[in-house]
Amino acid sequence: MSQPDDPRSTPGPLARRDGEPAFDEPWQAQVMGLAFTLMERGAFDNVAWSDALGAALADATGRGEPDDASTYYRAALTALETLMAGADRVRTTDLDARTEAWRRAYLNTPHGQPVELAAGERGPAPRAPSA
Repeated sequence: MSQPDDPRSTPGPLARRDGEPAFDEPWQAQVMGLAFTLMERGAFDNVAWSDALGAALADATGRGEPDDASTYYRAALTALETLMAGADRVRTTDLDARTEAWRRAYLNTPHGQPVELAAGERGPAPRAPSA
């Protein structure tokens, strides 16, 4: 097992007080799980992750965003996107295209139904006829 000051060590799971879950929403756990997995597989190290996350949090603070879990996980997502784009593992244009596809999928999905990426490939959601 690596020591805490070992730069190869990876962060452990997050925990809140009194046994509360560390994540408010599933996407937050997915972002952290993806970052952890990518670090384990050598896509970036924990120093690069810490630097990118710190920069994203500083940017959020500069924009006046609240110091809360939602801001933290949005910054974590930004840090992950930055690291992957900076390593040429994901092109920014591909990331933007996928983000837009998910946005369209969300808009094309009826309320209460699971969002599927295929729904974003159909183009814009049709407008309801006016009464």
